[in-house]
Amino acid sequence: MSDQALAAEIRENTGKGVARKLRASGRIPAVLYGKGKQTASLTVDPEALVRLLQASDAGRNTLIELKVGSGSHTVLLKDLQRDPVGGHSLHADFFEIDLRQTVEVEIPLHFIGKAPGVDFGGILDHPVRELQIECLPNAIPESVEVDVSSLQIGDSIHVHELVLPEGVELKTEGELAVAICEAPKAEEEEPVEGEAVEGAEPTEGEDPDAPKPEGADGD
Repeated sequence: MSDQALAAEIRENTGKGVARKLRASGRIPAVLYGKGKQTASLTVDPEALVRLLQASDAGRNTLIELKVGSGSHTVLLKDLQRDPVGGHSLHADFFEIDLRQTVEVEIPLHFIGKAPGVDFGGILDHPVRELQIECLPNAIPESVEVDVSSLQIGDSIHVHELVLPEGVELKTEGELAVAICEAPKAEEEEPVEGEAVEGAEPTEGEDPDAPKPEGADGD
């Protein structure tokens, strides 16, 4: 097997009870599906899957050679469900692809450089950290670089300004900002006790808006 190959077995039975037994034995349930293909129920070794993804620079967009019996399928991992408490893998979804047809995937943004505006108190924000793109499977980039070294306070970089590799089509809205150097928020100062509040009219004696004791009006 290659470094990007993963063994899978056909899963005959389904249900929560079967899934629990699988996880107890060190495997997890999985499904394999694709355009015009019948969904297949499988089991895989979750630790082998995680090791494969961690060893690949492409991460979640790694092209995996899924070995099922005597057959082989080129797939992308579409979803890996994890336990919210323990973090261990629970279920995997694999999407079978045709290397001759384009696919839509999300790729991470890689921010480089230092925004000069930060030296003057600015705050660098990254509202968007991933891009939705479409391209051939073998042309999926690992990431797209965003150079923030020109950002002064008030400047921003938008999706449509990013440079994508040839053959990669952008699907994310172009007007979205991926990096913003924002001005620091001004802290509101609390008025000092006894200090006149701006806009307040001076008054003599008691505050006219203060509640009056009963009978003060002579009623």
